[in-house]
Amino acid sequence: MPATHLLLALAVVFVWGTNFVVIKLGLHELPPFLFAALRFSLSAVPLVFLIRRPAVPWGKVAAFGVLLGVGQFGLLFLAMRHDISPGLASLVIQSQVFFTIGLARWQRGERLRREQGVALALALAGIGVIAVHITAAPGAAVTATGLALVLGAALGWAGANTVARSVGRVDVLAFMAWSSLFAVPPLFALSALAEGPALMQRALMHASWVAWAAVLWQAVGNTLFGYGVWNWLLARHPAAVVTPSALLVPVFGMGAASLLASEALPGWKLLAAALVMTGLAINLFGDRLLRVLQGRRG
Repeated sequence: MPATHLLLALAVVFVWGTNFVVIKLGLHELPPFLFAALRFSLSAVPLVFLIRRPAVPWGKVAAFGVLLGVGQFGLLFLAMRHDISPGLASLVIQSQVFFTIGLARWQRGERLRREQGVALALALAGIGVIAVHITAAPGAAVTATGLALVLGAALGWAGANTVARSVGRVDVLAFMAWSSLFAVPPLFALSALAEGPALMQRALMHASWVAWAAVLWQAVGNTLFGYGVWNWLLARHPAAVVTPSALLVPVFGMGAASLLASEALPGWKLLAAALVMTGLAINLFGDRLLRVLQGRRG
């Protein structure tokens, strides 16, 4: 990527990484599906009344909104309520890189390169280290439910990435606003069914400024800026080039969780992070390294 595009990608992953601590703050006061519904409501309104719908088929606008809103953030918020710590969530969600590449290979016939296979194996080893430390104890760093939910969220993100690539170059702000509109009804419906109207009303009445600030940051910083820029980059570069930039999300995520939320970083977490991030790094730089080595041999 050009340097300016790389800087944009770094800004996005910084926002996404530190955002996991913000999510946890919001979840202290708001139930997960309601929190997600409020986030996407503010991402859509009032922009949908001010910006024309992008020239994208309704089906793709809706698919992106549902995959991102329900598939990624509905599951992620649900997991982070009790079943996974912010730092580990920021790490496991990066499996979206490999889900994205897998979907691209399946739909577009993009080939899995040798270095991508090695990268995937290392990332799976890192997830395996986390799986070994699953426990059902209260306040655990990760439970089986939490790991499964975040992997599901990563698959939802990968699906959204695939839809974003398929729409090409569009007005990203309009695309994010209009697609967010489609995430709102299913999220409110899930909140009503799973959390109940009484809890929804109580949470809204008693939410502090901290909770509302977390909702606003989700809408403006994370959704409109983060995913708007991410989609803009995906429309201009191959998925295998853009998505590995997210390897810095765990750095910011685990660092912010440790500094701001006092999350412990025992050796097994650092080992899992090292394996996953090494896999992501090989996926990003492996092809160039092979070319350099082959050039030297020649």
